[in-house]
Amino acid sequence: MKEITNDILAKVIRKRPADSYKGTYGRIALIGGSQNFGGAIIMASLAAVYSGAGLVTTITDPTNQTSLHDWLPEAMFVDYHDLKTAAPIIKSADVVVIGPGLGTDNNALSILTKTFELAHDKQTLVIDGSALTLIAHNHLALPEASLNILTPHQMEWQRVSGIKIADQTPEKNQAAANQLNAIVVVKSHRTEVYAAGKIYQNTGGTPAQATGGMGDTLAGLIGGFTAQFDNKTNATLAAVYTHSAIADKLAKKQYVVLPHQISEALPKFMLKNQRTN
Repeated sequence: MKEITNDILAKVIRKRPADSYKGTYGRIALIGGSQNFGGAIIMASLAAVYSGAGLVTTITDPTNQTSLHDWLPEAMFVDYHDLKTAAPIIKSADVVVIGPGLGTDNNALSILTKTFELAHDKQTLVIDGSALTLIAHNHLALPEASLNILTPHQMEWQRVSGIKIADQTPEKNQAAANQLNAIVVVKSHRTEVYAAGKIYQNTGGTPAQATGGMGDTLAGLIGGFTAQFDNKTNATLAAVYTHSAIADKLAKKQYVVLPHQISEALPKFMLKNQRTN
């Protein structure tokens, strides 16, 4: 098992070239946020924008539109009940983040299955939250064309993999990740990442992160990094480390770290840790 440390940042975060434009930094579609869980997709969208994604579209319930634009005027909005409008945006995205606050009703299932149908070989899917529960309960196969990144907490991983929490050893987790042919980020006190036959363990993290929305923020951050940076495994590792490193710093001066505070700290953190040569 390899440790995820500060060294991963310079391998991933690069200085922006002078001749770049917003298309250089990727198109992301974030899908989720039912009427009762709009905050989840807003927090994921915050992380995607603040981590530097070029164009961000949030596909969510219309009850969330005002809050979304209040928090994040940079994000575009599409009604997730309108699949005819949403479909071309999903298909054209470099990265799709699906699941934060999505819910598990029939509408959510329809959105998820449509997203899987539209997936293609130039696309990365970050699958989080409710989407993982829908996959488990409906025995859905992951798309074969796209690169799939799963971000379960331990109970969600139990549902998807069938491995009980008490039995989730690195070896069993790796075998399940290999079978899924996916990068798997199992969130815990020391988050583990399973990718390309290798196992990585994060060295950061604090109990100050134990609050709602933290995983949604990580999903959006992984989306933002994988949209911008070519090596998707390293981008995932860097996102995991960045998420906890910012929280560790904030926790030195406050009892609890709120997810949106991590997002707001991203631009300065990335500037400090970018590769300049």
